Amino acid sequence: MTKTELNRYKEILEAKQAELAKVLRNRDGITIEKSPDALDEVQNAAERELAIRNLDRESNLLRNVRIALHRIDDGSYGVCLHCEEDISPKRLNAVPWTPYCIQCQELADRNQEEGNEAFDDILVHAA
Repeated sequence: MTKTELNRYKEILEAKQAELAKVLRNRDGITIEKSPDALDEVQNAAERELAIRNLDRESNLLRNVRIALHRIDDGSYGVCLHCEEDISPKRLNAVPWTPYCIQCQELADRNQEEGNEAFDDILVHAA
């Protein structure tokens, strides 16, 4: 990967990091509000649960973006953490923070669907 390509990915990742950090600062959706109406309480709880799930998803994405930026700095960006093959430029353009090539990502997704955490543990320790 050329220095120009790395710089382009770094700019994209830094912009995404700034965007996510801004989104994660807004935690108004998880405040607990009391209401005299039981139906309102249920609605507030459902909205709060959705806001918590969104914050969790955005937090995980921010972590992946930061890891990708670290991998650019240490020279391992663009290489799959699992099989150590180059990640295709097409995949990096679509998901610049991806740690895996498409084949390993599909394998990880299948294992997650099956509830098999062993592959995820291996991948986490590889990082």
